[in-house]
Amino acid sequence: MMNGKTVIVTGANSGIGKATAAGIVKLQGRVIMACRDLSRAEEAAREIRQETGANSSQLVVRQMDLASLTSVHTFCQDIIKEEPRLDVLINNAGIYQCPYTKTEDGFEMQFGVNHLGPFLLTHLLLDLLKQSAPSRIVVVSSKLYKHAHINFEDLNSEQNYDKAFAYSRSKLANLLFTCELAHRLEGSGVSVNALTPGIVRTNLGRHVHIPVLAKPLFNLLSWGLFKSPEEGAHTSVYLACSSDVDGVQGKCFADCKHQVLLDKATDQEVARKLWDISEVMVGITT
Repeated sequence: MMNGKTVIVTGANSGIGKATAAGIVKLQGRVIMACRDLSRAEEAAREIRQETGANSSQLVVRQMDLASLTSVHTFCQDIIKEEPRLDVLINNAGIYQCPYTKTEDGFEMQFGVNHLGPFLLTHLLLDLLKQSAPSRIVVVSSKLYKHAHINFEDLNSEQNYDKAFAYSRSKLANLLFTCELAHRLEGSGVSVNALTPGIVRTNLGRHVHIPVLAKPLFNLLSWGLFKSPEEGAHTSVYLACSSDVDGVQGKCFADCKHQVLLDKATDQEVARKLWDISEVMVGITT
């Protein structure tokens, strides 16, 4: 049970994030839904309250846009001011295979929203997490990381942009971030672990073009082969609350089981270099 624990879930207005929020509320945890679109988040919160019987204090909606470093800073300032503790941060929000666009700060959208935004968010909330120890950080990645590599010469995809590769690269960055953060958190009482949820029926693929005539077949197959959001959220909830992972650090899970990653996802030299460059990109001075 999560009685007395406060959990932030990013992208909690739909899909895995919404199911994760509902799962934690059912365990008596208190959830802060950090979402870009407030109206959609409020609607999702109403649905979760109806489903779980939660009250307004157990499920709180806050605005945050990971495509804006200013928005991330504002959100964290408010959390630090208002919240006496933070037990779990779940970096769930993401964008998938969108056309080439840039964030407010000029970063390629998928790299900005899927990696740099959560990188800054975690950094700004780390002191509160340490004060609340034992506490946890959960990072939602994807098995598609296998199809990517980190090209430090073109992190912003200005020389070449392939939307599928850019997504996979951002998910590889999530795993490298988890790897390096785990080293930095040793002995702090804060653990960080990642997960790959599998193929889930969500609106994440809204930018993927499916021919009109193929959509009925695709929809039928997705119901038969893809996980439901609730099934996709199982590992997120497990990493947030299970005593099975007490003290576990820097690992990746799928279906609530430890997964062995490819070497490129745990390369300490690459992870450290990506960390250093990410700090510069988001304006962290140490």
